[in-house]
Order: sequence, then C-alpha cells, then structure tokens
Amino acid sequence: MPDIAIVDSLRAVDRAQWEALSGQGLEGYDYLRAVEDAGLPGFAWRYVLASQDGRLAAAAPAFLTDYALETTLVGAGKAAMDAIRKVFPRAFKLHLACIGSPCTGAPGLGFSPSVAPAERPRWLADMLAAFEREARAARCGLLALKDVPAPEQALWDSAARPLGYRPMASLPIAALAIDFPDLDAYLARLSYTARKDMRRKLRVMPRLRIEIRGEVDDVADRLLAFYEATRARADMAFEELTAAYFTGVPRAMPERAFWVLYFEGEALVGANLLLQDETTLVDKYILTDPIRGRALNLYFVSWFTNVRLCLERGLKRYQPGQAAYENKLRLGCELTRTSIYFRHRNPVVNGVMQLFSPLFAADPVK
Repeated sequence: MPDIAIVDSLRAVDRAQWEALSGQGLEGYDYLRAVEDAGLPGFAWRYVLASQDGRLAAAAPAFLTDYALETTLVGAGKAAMDAIRKVFPRAFKLHLACIGSPCTGAPGLGFSPSVAPAERPRWLADMLAAFEREARAARCGLLALKDVPAPEQALWDSAARPLGYRPMASLPIAALAIDFPDLDAYLARLSYTARKDMRRKLRVMPRLRIEIRGEVDDVADRLLAFYEATRARADMAFEELTAAYFTGVPRAMPERAFWVLYFEGEALVGANLLLQDETTLVDKYILTDPIRGRALNLYFVSWFTNVRLCLERGLKRYQPGQAAYENKLRLGCELTRTSIYFRHRNPVVNGVMQLFSPLFAADPVK
C-alpha cells in the first residue's frame, strides 16, 4: 500500500523525484512552483503525494477555492445566474476541492515506472480518498478532477466512478501536427477561403516588430492590463492571473518558457507566453491591446509566428490555448476531448448537480 501525504507547498517535495514521474510534461514542477508563487487570489494549493519505500511514486497538484457554478455557462443561462447573484451574492457558489491546477490543461497526475499500470487505479483511488479527507477538513462540499484527456479516461473511470464521481465534457485540447516543411506547405493544406483569408490578415506583418525574450518586468503592468481586458471580454473565466505569474513563469523555466512581444512602432500591442520542450510548443496565453490587437490581426499573426518557431526549432507539435475552436479547426488542428469529474458530498445536492450537469458542460467538439 502506498503512503499518502498531502502538503500545501511544492517546497516540501524533492524536485528530482517529482520530475522523475511520467506525465508531467511542460507543466511540471517548475511551472507549478511558479503558479504557486504567483499569488493568484482565492486559491489554496495542495499536492497529493504517494510514496513507496520512502520515495515519491505518484503525485498530482490540487487546489481549494470558491467556485461559481456559472463559470462554464454562456448565454441566457449565465445571464440568469448573474441576475440571481445580484440579489443573493452567495447563490451558486460552492467550496471546491479539485485535483489538477487552474493553470494547466491536464490533471498533472504522474506515476513512477515502478508502479505497474495494473496497480495505478488502486493507487489513484487511495490518493482520491486521502484528498477527500483533506477537502472535508477544509469544508469543501464540491469535489472535482480537472481536464482528464480522453486517452487517460479509463484510469480515472476505474478509480473515480466507484467513489461516486461522474464526468462531464470540458474544454478540449487542440493540437497542430508540424509535419510540413515550411509555411507555404502549411498554407497549401488549408481550404482556399482560409488560405486567402490568412494571406490577407498577414499583410500587417511589416507594421510589426517582434521580440522574443524571457524577462518582461519592464512591461509587466502593460501585460496585466491586456490580460484584464481579455478576461473581461471572455465568456468563461476561472483563475485570475497576476503580474507575478507573467514574470515568474519564464524566470522559473529559463530554457523552456519565453514571451513573444509584438510592437507597432514603440507601442506594445500584444504578447504571447509560450512553453517549449524538445518536441512541442505550448501556447499558454495570448494577450493583446483590446483595440489595436484586433486591427492588427494579432491572433492570426501570433499563430503563424508560432508555427514558424516550430519549424525553425524542429518541433513536431503546436498546442494552442483553450478557446476559439472554430478558428483552430479551420487552421488544421485536431481536438482531444477532456472531462471534468465531479461529485458533491451532500447526496441531494449531488443528485441535482448530476441531473443538470449537461447545462454546465463546455464542449465545443461537434
């Protein structure tokens, strides 16, 4: 049986042992430490650790927060909940304990090769049970497992469903395979209308100056202003990032995280935070001036800049962020479904939530 522990800081965990676990990817120890140090308001961090013979053999990040049920609602449903909340400020707000991180696109569960695949469902069930005890002590009624990708769903099903968790669709992961030799070959793969539209949008390129760098302290306030404007326009918003996140991630990952900054003249008009390893470029956040960014087509300019970076650096996969899926499909991405598993400790509330969970699903995959 594994020894399970839950700690509230990654400083209590040996970096080498955490990084030795499979499944960490680019959003591993250093990234999670940067998130922890960024001071995101409203979040308390937890890390679920399973050890064997004194060494870390499985781990996952987790968090506690207040969760507004309308976070994944859009349209009339969201408007109705917003109206009710004006009268009852605490309505539809629950104390949430969640496996995963608000700043990653996957749960971040990792195992040592010493844990056989056949044993992993039992280990994960033990980890979930320990985390539920932590949630109970913190008075969290809503329990969740965030953004489980479809290829890993069998593991989570076997561990979580017997405990009463049920999945609902979450935001999928988009990815573009970089299996073409140059940008012309990539454009040739797009539909005629998409190709024509992209060439038109990219005509703004001579007006822009592009810088690639890690240190952005001198423009951190501007980045935060872009982010706040973007967040205010978003249909869905969960975490609230800080300037310390924008400066801290590349500082914590100097070989694997960097910013691409876009200037028109001397004015910063956009910025893109990227993570990179030997094969993959991950687009974490695109931030733009709310007026000039749209006029300069920065979403599409940044897309083609990132594809060019993949080609120049020999990378095989570009993973853009979670949103604007129509554009991503149009530009050649494939989507991988993800699920959020949830349950409420109150059986009555749990039954109601599971009955109405399709209203809260955030799945644009057709």
